[in-house]
Amino acid sequence: MSKDFIKDILPEDYRTRGSYTPAKKIDLGDHYLIFVSGIQAPKNDDHSVVTDDVEEQTKLVFEDINKILGQADASIDDVVKAVIYITDMNDFDKISAIRGEYFKNAMPVSTLIEANRMTRDGAKIEIEVTAVVKK
Repeated sequence: MSKDFIKDILPEDYRTRGSYTPAKKIDLGDHYLIFVSGIQAPKNDDHSVVTDDVEEQTKLVFEDINKILGQADASIDDVVKAVIYITDMNDFDKISAIRGEYFKNAMPVSTLIEANRMTRDGAKIEIEVTAVVKK
């Protein structure tokens, strides 16, 4: 079966670790469905995150999501679902305030859970989203 209706979205400066793509854009006819992989704060050469501050990490994650969605001709306002993983539920209020700034127009359905550990050393948050955009 041909999968020519599915496009990988990979910004030029995006560094992956492993066998995956940051996003998939699927042609549904009149709309595109976009799946964005779980995004963590940017990493250093040693694969640790660039900051320990959870609020800064959260903003950096949302900015990467914005960049990836932009590459797919979509925006944060097109997000219909978000899944957020955090390593400390005590950070919920800080993260929720920032989430609210980015999702004020989209109002996506959401899941937020506490996870024991992320794949990047020092990562405190990971967010994956699904977006739908009209052609």
